Amino acid sequence: MDFLLECIGFPPDYPMADLVRHVLERGEPAPWRGEARDHRRLALGGGLELRMDRTDPSQNWNVLPYFHAARRLRVAVDDLRPLPDSPFDVLLHSWVAPPVDPAERRLRRGAYRLCVNLMDARKLPASIDYGHVLAIQTAGFALDIAGVTAQEAADHEPAIEPLRGDSNPGGCADLSLRVRSVSRFINDITGLEIQALELDAPEFPLTVFVSPWELEQRALPAPRVGGTIQGSFLFLGSIAAGIGQPARAAGRRFG
Repeated sequence: MDFLLECIGFPPDYPMADLVRHVLERGEPAPWRGEARDHRRLALGGGLELRMDRTDPSQNWNVLPYFHAARRLRVAVDDLRPLPDSPFDVLLHSWVAPPVDPAERRLRRGAYRLCVNLMDARKLPASIDYGHVLAIQTAGFALDIAGVTAQEAADHEPAIEPLRGDSNPGGCADLSLRVRSVSRFINDITGLEIQALELDAPEFPLTVFVSPWELEQRALPAPRVGGTIQGSFLFLGSIAAGIGQPARAAGRRFG
């Protein structure tokens, strides 16, 4: 998924070998993953990170972007699905904006489904009840941008739809949302600007990142506050609260 790294300031032609070297030389162990020799992270500033993993020393490194979102998203657990090839990750299928009162069974107005790839599965207990409320930190990274409108769209109807089916990677969703704000960072390695888009999702804003090279290739304008963006995004995140004392064993069965 090298193209996801374009979302955080790495050009399409950036040498992967150089990136791996940077993380190995300057990074540190990734929390709640596994052995430090196989799971590394490197802070890029502004809450952005590179996460680097491998399942075996003979295999290539897998490098992904990660962002520590300032906002916590309250979600009700719908399902938790382990990933067979990665015991340190779990797919969380959830409802965003659950009732504040657990005794209230009805979903709140504006509630929607969201699937997130949680990268700290080792925190989870052996089982979690359906509807259990968690606080998570998550951000989306563009897989494909279908459209960007720069003009004001105050009356835009928000749309969020998780991607389903075996052909789609877990943790992905189609979004059509209004841009609420744009924050800018500098990639410490490449010196290039990164833009974090805060989108007007129901109840709680969502933070996403897009590739400027994809926008240029498709002749799309840069996202602007008040405009809209449509596309598919991979959501990566972590657990912020709602589980009590974290577990420390990976590879468990979720219920």
